[in-house]
Amino acid sequence: MKFIVFTLFFVIGYLTSVIPTFAQSPQAWTGRCVGTGTNTDIPTIQGVECLFYNILQFIVFFAGLIFLFMFISGGFKYLTSGGDEKAVAAAGSTLTSAIIGLIGIIASWLILSFIQKFTGINVTKLIIPG
Repeated sequence: MKFIVFTLFFVIGYLTSVIPTFAQSPQAWTGRCVGTGTNTDIPTIQGVECLFYNILQFIVFFAGLIFLFMFISGGFKYLTSGGDEKAVAAAGSTLTSAIIGLIGIIASWLILSFIQKFTGINVTKLIIPG
């Protein structure tokens, strides 16, 4: 278990350290949350849109990471159970929970997509008028 935790922290640390930061970069900013024109550096309530978008992106990534960790952990428990019925049941429970979580994430996305197709309203995008 210590090896799995160490590997997980190593992978997370590696992924977060190789992502480039643009705080002092001379590159031009482009993308969803960058304004155009004059006075685009003034914060407004529309900044909540970008904050919500960024938090949602992190939650989806973190949910996928948790699924992967639980699936690998359950598989490892199953392989090392040695035929013990309690250990096999615990491993099966971990694998079942991981798969139910993944199905829940996919189902929530499908429900939102259905609402969007049915009503024509984009419910996956927060837009603050102004």
